[in-house]
Amino acid sequence: MNQALRALCLVAIIGIAAEAQKSEEPLRPGWCQQLPRPQYKTLERVLPDESWFEIYRIRPGVFAIYEPKQFEEVISYLILGDRRALLFDTGLGVGKISAVVTRLTPLPVMVVNSHTHFDHVGGNAEFRDIWNRDLSYTRKNMHGQTNIYSRDALVPERLCGPLPQGTDTTSFSIRQWKSTHALRDRERLDLGGRVLEVLFTPGHTPDSISLLDRHNGLLFTGDTFYLGPIYLFVPETGLATYTRSVARLAALEPKIQLLLPSHNVPVAEPIFLSRLAAAVRQVNQGKAKVRVTAGRREYVFDGFSLLLSAN
Repeated sequence: MNQALRALCLVAIIGIAAEAQKSEEPLRPGWCQQLPRPQYKTLERVLPDESWFEIYRIRPGVFAIYEPKQFEEVISYLILGDRRALLFDTGLGVGKISAVVTRLTPLPVMVVNSHTHFDHVGGNAEFRDIWNRDLSYTRKNMHGQTNIYSRDALVPERLCGPLPQGTDTTSFSIRQWKSTHALRDRERLDLGGRVLEVLFTPGHTPDSISLLDRHNGLLFTGDTFYLGPIYLFVPETGLATYTRSVARLAALEPKIQLLLPSHNVPVAEPIFLSRLAAAVRQVNQGKAKVRVTAGRREYVFDGFSLLLSAN
């Protein structure tokens, strides 16, 4: 290898290492030993023979499909109507989520993604009817991902139990998928006997949405809110945009009976909407206490924290 080529290779290696350091998610020490989370003891578990997923009936016709064996603890939701079903996110793509859905309902299924980070679209390729926002960010993610996040997802320190048989950790990636419908803000999705309203809530990502079931008082918040550290440090995050989205959801609090977030725990009280809005205001006004770790700022509040980049 000549000197010039060696230098180019060194630059590439340094760049990859820098990107990995920048992208790597913070890992809670001892996270696996803290499971199962106590909130799950009060929920009705179904299909207990599933090895990768844990499935819980949250309300009639609403199932949380939880992936507790991976650090993200991502949660997808199957929401049933009389004529069709909606799957809100498809998880990591490690287990076959379409097989779980088939066991839960014979209805035709449409997929709607809360946003297109890898841990929410991993099973999209298993479905044909996928509805998303029509943004360049979303279209880019439809090509699939072999990025540092998805490759890093299955390293041993991010697992808490065995992977499904046949999983190849060295080649794990997000398969290509295609959106079949461009969502509109406030679009009403009629499942037959249940209507879900699409709310654009960008900030965590440009394409983040929430789903509102007004009749039943249910708000599916995606990654805009969940109990735990809320990630706002990646390049596609916008704090000002996030602030507006949080205010939009907080205005709904009097009409909400239950929040259904997409990580860690599938149920949270509506009061967290106003608490989140107050927390974001404190951060924006420079009044919130902060601790800086691993190059990130963390603002800790009761039940959740906001994790921002140090810059």
